[in-house]
Amino acid sequence: MKTLSLLRSAAWMLVICSNLQARANNITADDSTHQEKYVLVIHGGAGTILKKNMTAQKEAAYKAGLEEALKTGYKALQAGKSSLDAVEATIRVLEDNPLFNAGKGAVFTHDGRNEMDAAIMNGKTLEAGSVAGVSTIRNPISAARAVMEKSEHVMMAGRGAEQFAKEAGLEIVDPSYFRTQERWEGLQKALKADSMKSKLDHSYQPAGKLGVENIDNKFGTVGAVALDKAGNLAAGTSTGGMTNKKYGRIGDAPIIGAGTYANNNTVAVSCTGWGEFFIRSVVAYDLSALMAYKGLTVQQAGKAVIEKVGTLGGNGGLIALDKNGHAALPFNTEGMYRGMVTAEGKITIEIYK
Repeated sequence: MKTLSLLRSAAWMLVICSNLQARANNITADDSTHQEKYVLVIHGGAGTILKKNMTAQKEAAYKAGLEEALKTGYKALQAGKSSLDAVEATIRVLEDNPLFNAGKGAVFTHDGRNEMDAAIMNGKTLEAGSVAGVSTIRNPISAARAVMEKSEHVMMAGRGAEQFAKEAGLEIVDPSYFRTQERWEGLQKALKADSMKSKLDHSYQPAGKLGVENIDNKFGTVGAVALDKAGNLAAGTSTGGMTNKKYGRIGDAPIIGAGTYANNNTVAVSCTGWGEFFIRSVVAYDLSALMAYKGLTVQQAGKAVIEKVGTLGGNGGLIALDKNGHAALPFNTEGMYRGMVTAEGKITIEIYK
């Protein structure tokens, strides 16, 4: 009997140890480094971003730009403002910074124009707004919010969106405001190469289908996701599109569910990458659905949707913040400009893989 009792005790110890190990494995799988409570997460694009190709001065400039954006959004949240306010304020900072492909730093189309897209979404109400193909609105993210709050529509494009923004009292600028020498030179290189898909403001390694060789190794797009003191989520994305894009092309950024999505029940998401693949995969909504219907964590769902993009032959990344303040920042490129701030104000900024 004594031997049987000892065997039973040993068996229970094995069960307890196994349960503890399983919990440890789950924590590892979910990436315990992201279990702090974050209130704001941002990105400034992804792609072949290698430290060996980055000067110390430019790296410092990118980090300073990301830090300014994070501090701006965090200040809004600390003041008790909504996640929508924080997302808009944060993205406006990035739109005004020529380092990033949005607003002032927008790339050029094939016709030598700067055409911008943006979207914003309220996780509490599922209201959303976006603009596409605009060229005179200084801050497209504010125009997207105006569409959401001051019209009965979700998306407006081109001249109609510009007219609406003007009537809504937003700042309208001459198209020359968006011209920067670096982006203009990028277009000239693209035109010289004479292959639209090889000189996007993206980095693309084809899966043997398109035969594309990328020259300009950067993704465009900026984005932010936020969680406010009332527990409401919001997401926003803004982009200048692709260098040398033609024929009114619109990517995933202004498409709700593809490049931008927010739902208080699950998560807020903003994507950056080869837009066509993110549209086809409905990435932002798919991430939310995986959490809602399969019970995946934000880290598991984020990894799954980026893997799906990669399987199709695309690349890029995303930022996601769930209703509990847990963050995920998956990407399948060499780097992604990204930053986070915790509820206590701790800022983390990263660029490389």
